[in-house]
Amino acid sequence: MARPRVGVLSLQGDFARHGAALAGLGAEPVRVSRPEQLRDLEAMIVPGGESTTMLRLLEATGLRAPLEAFVRSRPVLGTCAGLVLLAKEAGELPAPTLGLLDVSVERNAYGRQVDSFSCPIQVPALGGPFDAVFIRAPRIRRVGAGVEVMACASDGEPVAVRAGLAAGLAFHPELTPDRRFHRWFLTELAGLALPAERAGAATAQGSGGRA
Repeated sequence: MARPRVGVLSLQGDFARHGAALAGLGAEPVRVSRPEQLRDLEAMIVPGGESTTMLRLLEATGLRAPLEAFVRSRPVLGTCAGLVLLAKEAGELPAPTLGLLDVSVERNAYGRQVDSFSCPIQVPALGGPFDAVFIRAPRIRRVGAGVEVMACASDGEPVAVRAGLAAGLAFHPELTPDRRFHRWFLTELAGLALPAERAGAATAQGSGGRA
């Protein structure tokens, strides 16, 4: 079985660990930093990082319009800063967001880098709790009609949402060995068939994620 080709936006941020997670599940991760690299991809991950920097780089590389067209017709997962880029409203930024998810987010609302933490969240779609890692994470302040809340923090605040072929997480699933969110994205949301998961998939390091 051919491996599904899944793009990981690789302008800046925590892209390498997403690539390692995809490879471990049997997909072929493709780093995307130029428009032509979107060709023949079946889905896309927009990782954590600096949302302001990522938006500036999208404009500078000419990737903004091709990426926007891609995510409006193909499955996409945004994590941390990736959620900011997919949100309809995210405060003052150097360029408009992609506006794919009808949510309002507040950037870096969980505190500074030193305030990073992990906690279990209940995710029915995954069949139980997931240990979520929050690093300068955005808070989801408003959820629009047609957007499904997939998971909430202990105080009831949404931390994972989806609408159609798009999903956004306020946390970093790639920073844990638990690959259930990546598997859910590939098989349930994107509808991709995966070959047998490969043991001992290559690991890689990405830069720390910040929203």
